[in-house]
Amino acid sequence: MQKKRIMIVSVICILLLTLCACGTKKQEKKADTVDFSSLSKTGSMELNYATQYSVDEYGGYKMITIVDDGRFLLIPEGMVVPQNIPEDVTVLQQPLDKTYLVSTSVMDLVRQIDAMSDIRLSGTKEDGWYVEEAREAMEEGDILYAGKYSAPDYELILDEGCNLAIENTMIYHNPEVKEKLEELGIPVLVERSSYESHPLGRLEWIRLYGVLFDKEEEADSFYEAELEKLEPIMKKESCNVTVAFFSVTANGTISVRKSNDYVAQMIALSGGTYVPEQLAGEEENALSTMNIQMEDFYADAKNADILIYNSTIEGEISTLEELKQKNALFADFQAVQDGNVYCTTNNFFQKSTAIGDFMEDLNKIIRNTDTEEAGYLKKLR
Repeated sequence: MQKKRIMIVSVICILLLTLCACGTKKQEKKADTVDFSSLSKTGSMELNYATQYSVDEYGGYKMITIVDDGRFLLIPEGMVVPQNIPEDVTVLQQPLDKTYLVSTSVMDLVRQIDAMSDIRLSGTKEDGWYVEEAREAMEEGDILYAGKYSAPDYELILDEGCNLAIENTMIYHNPEVKEKLEELGIPVLVERSSYESHPLGRLEWIRLYGVLFDKEEEADSFYEAELEKLEPIMKKESCNVTVAFFSVTANGTISVRKSNDYVAQMIALSGGTYVPEQLAGEEENALSTMNIQMEDFYADAKNADILIYNSTIEGEISTLEELKQKNALFADFQAVQDGNVYCTTNNFFQKSTAIGDFMEDLNKIIRNTDTEEAGYLKKLR
């Protein structure tokens, strides 16, 4: 009988301990839950020039807002995902270490903050990269080609556990791709750095990638250093030198940047005056370039002090003769006769971190100092 009583007491004790343990776990679980409505803003990232994104702090969480692309709640590693998140908010859980990077302009920013290891998939093939580290990573298999923006390899993307796709606005030409990625549970962030009219706003997107890939210190340090380097250039007075930035398309029209484009702004900030300064009937769309007839470009840029040929569209040219072969009228341009014609290097537009260096190059040729040392601008002979 005594043994039976001891057994019963033991069973009761075990049951009580189990119930206590369960209660404790429930309390812990309850304590670990966070409701989105309980979050309150505790700070915001102070941006100097960028206007197309913002970052607000909610305790340990960060709310990223992209103009015309929605809101993203960034969840640091180890923190719980809040409950009752609004439908218009996309959850991003760090580490974002299986990123599918489609926007080529982002790679150089990621390289600069030492976050290349977070890029697993590329929308550009190995031979399409001018960012050396990206090409090498693809050669070694650290980054895999997962199809261009309009035709991604969904199977590979899923197999690799992709946890973020960074697209540019070209994705809006194929909205079904964005919808499919999201349907598969892959967050899609459409970056809009190309919509920044100020060149330093464009460069300031590096700070957003610092937030996404937990490299804020590296991003802020680089950006502050660039500001410090460029402030003396931007403070100088204009020297009334006119500069045309253009290229000749396959059908003979002239592709120019709009007068409010960031390249035109870089020219102005470096001491020059962009021409054509005001394009008659500028197209009311988001594109930064427009095509005009050679006759119109001739009228506006014939007397420009400096011509800069944009290699992005039809490739680099090396001689003044190559330029004249594109259209005989170039022989009459003052800059051609004076030998003040330059061509951008092919890697310029992928080298997003080169904005500061490019402005230094512009400042050199505009103020006619050390023109032979301009790294992103080759002088035509």
